[in-house]
Parts: sequence; C-alpha cells; structure tokens
Amino acid sequence: MTDGTTQGAPTAAEDEVGSIRTMEVETPDGPMELYEVEPRGGEARRAVIVIQEAFGVNGHIQDVTRRFAREGYYAVAPHLFHRTGGGTVPYDRFDLVRPHFEGLADDTLLVDVDAALSHTAGRGYEPERVGIVGFCMGGRVTFLVAMKRALGAAVGFYGGGIVHGRGEKLGPLAENVSEMRTPWLGLFGDEDQGIPVEEVEELRRRLGGAPVDTEIVRYPGAGHGFHCDQRESYHPEAAADGWRRTLDWFDRHLG
Repeated sequence: MTDGTTQGAPTAAEDEVGSIRTMEVETPDGPMELYEVEPRGGEARRAVIVIQEAFGVNGHIQDVTRRFAREGYYAVAPHLFHRTGGGTVPYDRFDLVRPHFEGLADDTLLVDVDAALSHTAGRGYEPERVGIVGFCMGGRVTFLVAMKRALGAAVGFYGGGIVHGRGEKLGPLAENVSEMRTPWLGLFGDEDQGIPVEEVEELRRRLGGAPVDTEIVRYPGAGHGFHCDQRESYHPEAAADGWRRTLDWFDRHLG
C-alpha cells in the first residue's frame, strides 16, 4: 500500500476535519485510489464508505466524504474507475462516462468495495460499524452490497438499474431481495427521468419480502442528482432531508 497526500492548501471545510489524503489500496486488478478523511479530535466510532456518482470521485463526492468526517465518521471514497484510467468526468460530458462504464460489472464493484472494507477493517472497524452510501450509479452499488455483504447499514441516493438492471454486466437486483443482508434506505426524486415513480414503487413492493429493515422515500419535485449542489438538478429541501435521514439511518443501525 502506498500513501499520498492531497495537494494545495486546505479549504475552510477541510480545516474542520482531522486529516485528508488520497492513498492506494490493492485489488486483484491493480491499485485503487481511496480518498480518506479522518474526523478531528481522535478515533471515530464508526466508518462510512462513500460510493461515487457516474462522474468519479469528484468535488461533490469529496465534499460528502468530508461532511461525514465532520459528523464524526472515518470516511473513505474508492475510485471505481481505476480499471479504465481513473479520473473524473464533467457533469455535461456523459459521452466520456460510457467508456468507464465498460469497465464496470457487479463482480468487480464488489471487489472494489471489499478492498475498501478490508482497509476499514485494518483501521479497527468491524462490518457492523461500517455504513455505505452512494449516489447515482453508487446508489445501485449500495443495493448490491446490501444483498451480498453484511454491514451495519446502507443508503442509496437515486440509484437506477435496481429493478431492471443496466445491461448484461449490471443486471437487475430487486428480484433477489430475499438475499438482502444489510438494512437499506433508498431516496428517490419523483421527477427523475431515468427512474420512473412506477419503478420506485415496484422496488418498494418487492422490498416487502426483504429479511432486513428497508425504507423508500420519494421527493415530489426533485429530479436525478437532487443532493448535488454542483448540478442544476440540486433540490435544497430534498437534499437536506435526505442527509438527515441518512444520518438517522446510520444512527439506528450501526453498532
């Protein structure tokens, strides 16, 4: 494992946390960068893994990771595009996202989350004290992890492809809710053009058969990306409520 530090002077928000660095962890497919933020004032009681949008571990995802640290969490965000060159993509260049998606599959996404979990375990956080939260494609990843891994809690913001899948390598997940191992909270906007309300309600119906605690919340007037204050779709009221519910969900379920 090799460590690196972030470059440049810290912002005011960064000054409120203990330390920030970008490091590398090993995966079977080579090293993966991990954005790591520690809370100020000593060891955290819990850890959280923040899963990126379709645009990489960009400024928004880093900001969310720091926000968790300010709430007292040891927080990390894995760079899931490491197999296709890494980096980030501007919000208005979805054409540049597609090549990265070619390198994604459910099996390799679990490999990357496992690498992050191995790192948090090395820092002393048992799985029941680890939460996972994701946005956009990361919201779907949290559902996948909730099915395949037993963690403390999971939260997905506007994760598409849970009911119908996103292609051969990112198949439908909701048909297997009986296998869920981690409590999962899903947050969706009614105006999301990529995740129709009917699909959200189908997911809610299927989650009735889950053996763990689950919840679906819909926000009228909010669209895809409502939590990101760097996008035109930002919805302050839905974002604030979703953040509060996320912290409450973790408080309820994390050991």
